[in-house]
Amino acid sequence: MAKNLVIVESPAKVKTIQKFLGANYEVTASNGHVRDLPKSRLGIDVENDYEPKYITIRGKGDLLADLRKSANKAEKVYLATDPDREGEAISWHLAQALKLDDKKMRRITFNEITKTAVKASLKEARGIDQNLVDEQQARRILDRMVGYEISPLLWKKIKRGLSAGRVQSVALRIIADREAEIDAFIPSEYWSLDAALQLAGEKKPLIAHFYGKEKEKISLENQEQVQEIMNALEQENFVVQEIKRGTRSKKAPLPFTTSTLQQEAAKALNFSTQKTMRIAQQLYEGIDLKKEGTVGLISYLRTDSTRVSEEADRSARDYIAQQFGEEFVSSNNAGNQNKNAQDAHEAIRPTDVKRTPVYVKEFLSRDQFRLYQLIWKRFLASRMENASYETLSVKLKAGEFLFTASSSKLVFEGFMNVYTQTEDEEKKEASASIRKLEEGDTPSLTEFLPEQHFTQPPSHYTEASLVKALEELGIGRPSTYAPTISTLLNRRYILKENKNLHITELGEVVNMVMMKAFPSIVDVNFTANMEGLLDCIGAGSVKWKTVVSNFWPDLAEAVANADRELEQITIEDEVTDVICESCGRNMVIKYGPHGKFLACPGFPDCRNTRSYMEKAGVACPKCGGEILIRKSKKGRRYFGCENTPECDFMSWQKPSARKCPQCGSYMLEKGRKAACADPACGYVESLEASEKTEA
Repeated sequence: MAKNLVIVESPAKVKTIQKFLGANYEVTASNGHVRDLPKSRLGIDVENDYEPKYITIRGKGDLLADLRKSANKAEKVYLATDPDREGEAISWHLAQALKLDDKKMRRITFNEITKTAVKASLKEARGIDQNLVDEQQARRILDRMVGYEISPLLWKKIKRGLSAGRVQSVALRIIADREAEIDAFIPSEYWSLDAALQLAGEKKPLIAHFYGKEKEKISLENQEQVQEIMNALEQENFVVQEIKRGTRSKKAPLPFTTSTLQQEAAKALNFSTQKTMRIAQQLYEGIDLKKEGTVGLISYLRTDSTRVSEEADRSARDYIAQQFGEEFVSSNNAGNQNKNAQDAHEAIRPTDVKRTPVYVKEFLSRDQFRLYQLIWKRFLASRMENASYETLSVKLKAGEFLFTASSSKLVFEGFMNVYTQTEDEEKKEASASIRKLEEGDTPSLTEFLPEQHFTQPPSHYTEASLVKALEELGIGRPSTYAPTISTLLNRRYILKENKNLHITELGEVVNMVMMKAFPSIVDVNFTANMEGLLDCIGAGSVKWKTVVSNFWPDLAEAVANADRELEQITIEDEVTDVICESCGRNMVIKYGPHGKFLACPGFPDCRNTRSYMEKAGVACPKCGGEILIRKSKKGRRYFGCENTPECDFMSWQKPSARKCPQCGSYMLEKGRKAACADPACGYVESLEASEKTEA
C-alpha cells in the first residue's frame, strides 16, 4: 500500500505524476476547488469581522469522503495544486475540509510537469503560505461583494441576467471610452511630398522624402502649401549634403508571460484569449509522446514573470551553440521584469528545448502544434543574440529645403534566425541605388509625388490590445484577462467583428449606470491601487480584513444611494404610434436580450410583439427616406435608410440634417461637432454653432 498521498487539481495530471513517483505514492485529484462561498447568498458575515462562510461545493461530497479515507491511511499528504495563489487557496481548503494535521500535511509546487521537477518538489516541501491564501480570499470576497451587491441592482434597473464585476466593469469602461473617442474623432488633413530622383546608370529612381528646412521640420497641412514648395523647387538642383553610415540592433524578445502569450497568439495565430489559455493548459498538463509517455511540454501558464531557471537557460544556450554556432548565443543574461510582476514562477517556456516543434508535431493537434511552436521559438529567441543592421541615412538639399532617404541592411540575423514578429519585418527600400551615393552627387529630379492623407481615429480594441492595456494600467492579473473578456462577450456587453471589440447598446447602458452610481468601481486608478493592495496582502505587509473592511462600507452606501436615486431615472415604457393589430392599443418599446422590440401594453392578455426600428429624426441623404437606427447581425448599432434594400445608405455615425456649406455633401455628427462625410472636403463645425445659425 502507498505510504504517501499526493493531491493535484486536475485529473489529467494524475497518471503522469503517478508514473514519475512510483508505487510508494498514491496520486489523486481534487478536480479544482472543493469549497466555496454559497451561490444563493453573499456568504460573508459583514457584522462579524467579514468572516467568509465556506460550504462544500455541490457534487464534491463523495470526492471529499474518498480523499479523507486515503488521507487517513497515508503517512504523509502532499498538496500539489497549481503554483499560484488560487492553487495555494485550494490546498488550504483541502487541508481544512480533510482536517489534515500540520505535521502530516506538506505543500509542494512544481513549475512544470516533468520527472525532475516533480521529484525535486518533494525535497522542498513546505507549509501552506497563508499570505497567498489571504490574498486569494480577499480577491474572492471583494469580487463577491461587487457582483452580489451591484448585479441585482442592474437586474432591477435595466434587465435580468446582467452582472457587474470588480475587473469586468473597468474593462467595459475602457472599451466604452475608446468607442467614444472614435465617434468624436474629427480627421485632419495632412500631406506628404516625395521626390523621385534619377541617378546616372540606375534604372529605378531613388525616393527622397520632404523634411523641411535645415533646422526646422515642416508639417505639410494642405495642397496649397505643397504646391508652393514644388513651385519653389522647379529650378533647383538636388545635392547630396550629408551621408551617415551606422549600425542598429534589434533586441531579442523576452520569453512569454501570460499577457504577452495571449497578445502574440491573437496576432500571429488569430486565437482568442480563452482559446490560447485552454490549449496552453493542455500543453502544460501533458501530451502523450508514445515512447516517452505523457509529458508536460510547457512550464506553468499563469505568470507575469520573465525569469528563467538556470538549468533551462543553460540548456537553451547549449542547444543554440550546437545548432547555430556560438556567435548566436546571447551575451546578455538580464531579463526585464514587469513592475507588477510577483515573480512567483518562471516565464512560459518549453520544459525541454530539445523537444523541437518538428519532434512533437505528430503527437499534437494543429492548434496545439502552432501554439507550442510559438512558445518554443520565442523562448529560444530570448536566449539568442540581437539582430544587427547596417544603416544609411542621406540628406539632400534643394534650394532652402531638405529631403531625406534612408535604408537598412540586415547583416547578422541573431534571434531572427528562428523568430520574427510582424513588427520585425523591415520595409524594403525602393532602390538599392542609395548605397552608391556620395556627398556632392546631384541626382536629377524625375517627378514630385505629392499625396494627401487624413489622420486616423484611435483603433478599436482587439482582445490582444485590451489585454495589453489592462496589464499596463495594472487592472487584473494574468489569470483574469481571459475570463474577463469572455464574460463581456457572453453578457453581450461587447461584440467582436473582424478581431475588433465594439460596445453594444446594452453595454453602453450598463456602463452609463456604473459610471453614474459607482464611479470608484469603474475608476482605473482606484482599481489599479486596489490590485496593489491585494498584492501587498500576498507579500504579508497588509492584512486582508483591513482591505475588505475599508471597501465594504463605501460599497454598501453607494448601492443604497443608487437604489434610491436610480429609481428616479427609471424610464417608463415609451409609447409609440404603432397600433397593435391584435387589440388596437398603442404598442410600447421593451428591452430584450437582443435590444429593443415593440410589445403590446396589454400583456399578459395580449402577447403581440414586433421588431422595433427607432427613427433617427433625419432624412436619408440619398433618397430622402427616414433614417432608422438599426443593428448589425452581431448587435452593433448603425444608421440605415428605411427603404433598404432599394437604398443602400448606411453609416456608423448619425447623419446630420445640415448640408456641408463647403461642398454640399451630407454631414455626420461626431461628438459635439459635425464633419463633412467627404474626407476630401474636410469641413468641420461645432453643433452648437450650426444650431444657432439655423435658429
